[in-house]
Amino acid sequence: MLRIAVPNKGSLSQGSIDIFTEAGYRQRRSTRDLQALDADNEVEFFYLRPGDIATYVASGDLDLGITGRDLAVNSGAEVEEVLVLGFGHSTFRYAAPPGAVDSAAALAGRRIATSYPGVVRRDLASRGIEAEIIKLAGAVENAIALGVADAIADVVETGTTLKQAGLAVFGEPIMHSEAVLVRKSGNGEAAAVEQLLRRLRGVLVARSYVMLAYDVRAELLEQAVELTPGIESPTVSPLHREGWVAVQSMTDRSGLHRVMDALYELGARGILATDIDACRL
Repeated sequence: MLRIAVPNKGSLSQGSIDIFTEAGYRQRRSTRDLQALDADNEVEFFYLRPGDIATYVASGDLDLGITGRDLAVNSGAEVEEVLVLGFGHSTFRYAAPPGAVDSAAALAGRRIATSYPGVVRRDLASRGIEAEIIKLAGAVENAIALGVADAIADVVETGTTLKQAGLAVFGEPIMHSEAVLVRKSGNGEAAAVEQLLRRLRGVLVARSYVMLAYDVRAELLEQAVELTPGIESPTVSPLHREGWVAVQSMTDRSGLHRVMDALYELGARGILATDIDACRL
């Protein structure tokens, strides 16, 4: 029986539940439920604080868990990323009053306020910088004005909150984070884990592609296939209408409409895009 940790709340929670549901796993019925058993798939899910998940997985009490890359690093737990899941994106940056600090190197000997001391500590170590880290539970933007710190390190989205606090980002991003599936460092992959990974990868592919179907004259097929090469190659079938063929191909969702426009200009007709619910490649 696989034991898997899922964030119980916050920005990672619904995305984690959605991807497991799309992969065919039963999830909890109520947000008050702390566990959910999927007996058919031999998996038990535990709904935990996102910041604690890496610690539980590293202890060996749980086999796998979904958490943020930032949370895993911040915990200091010995876990490794198994799969990047494509949601829960965030970027960590340094910030200070304009002109006060203009580079990461200038942080040497200064005080840095953050809610993620583990993330900042790792970044400073990688740069060979020694600085004092001030751990705060939140609202780190106020730390400089209150005299607690010289700079801050925090999640930056639009930068609006920083501007309101009279701060500006500087230097390269500390980290680009997103939801990741983690396991204890050094653990091998059991058959049950391999099956789960196949399912999750199938969901990620299904989210990124659509099935594109269209009819095109046979003499234009090679040009059409250049536009829709598919994952391996498209499926081509003869039509009752002489000189025409039907084509089906998995096509990247992000460029879908440009491809459809190009096919139409080429002479293809009956161009239809269909969502993919799941796949195995």
